[in-house]
Amino acid sequence: MQMIYSVVFWAILFSSCSKNTDTTSSGSNNTTVPDVYKKVYGASSITSDGTYITIKSKGVPDHKSIYYPTSSSLYEDFSGTTFKGNTFSKNPNSISEKNYSFKIPLNPKEATSHQATPLGPIGVSLNGVPFFNQYAGPNQPLTNEVVSFDKYWGHPAPGGMYHYHVEPLYLTTVTATKSSLLGFLLDGFPVYGPEENGVAVAESNLDAYHGHSHATTDYPNGIYHYHVTNNDPYINGSGYFGTPGTVSN
Repeated sequence: MQMIYSVVFWAILFSSCSKNTDTTSSGSNNTTVPDVYKKVYGASSITSDGTYITIKSKGVPDHKSIYYPTSSSLYEDFSGTTFKGNTFSKNPNSISEKNYSFKIPLNPKEATSHQATPLGPIGVSLNGVPFFNQYAGPNQPLTNEVVSFDKYWGHPAPGGMYHYHVEPLYLTTVTATKSSLLGFLLDGFPVYGPEENGVAVAESNLDAYHGHSHATTDYPNGIYHYHVTNNDPYINGSGYFGTPGTVSN
């Protein structure tokens, strides 16, 4: 009889320990992702650890582009004019998939010391394509690069990294509007289109970082946010308003 009691005791103890381990694991992986981040429809996954939101994407546009291989269903020839009336001139690069992981603050705050944006990805748009800053290279304006922007004002870098330096035209004219949320920079603050309530945003109303604070449809209590415009610096000005997270690919 003593042996039976012993077997039952160890069975109950093992079962209890197993349940506790599973509960801890489940709880750590199920932090709620706020609905606003779920608007990043191009993400392959969106998770939260309670401090950061991690958005993963392949970084390829869901719209047609001359930069896709001709065998792709998303390939479309393009000629004529592009951004700001420039005559289009194709660059030699082609779109390729990446494995981006954008880690951004869940509750962004203004930084005490503002960091300059680097070359490469500085944020993520709703279709999973990265935003780049206003430079073609170290302190080099986009003057000679804008001619290579495709129909929707994006292009690939060497290595196939497709990106937007300026307004992501597909998002502002096809999937959303020019007043809509377009994505997030790495500091967690949202990026909006070149209009507010159908009226063009005056650059004189934006600060040195190319943004301002007030309520939006997505943030009725108000939040700092960036605006894309058709003039330099296009998306972001003198660095991040908040403290940036990280990005890998």
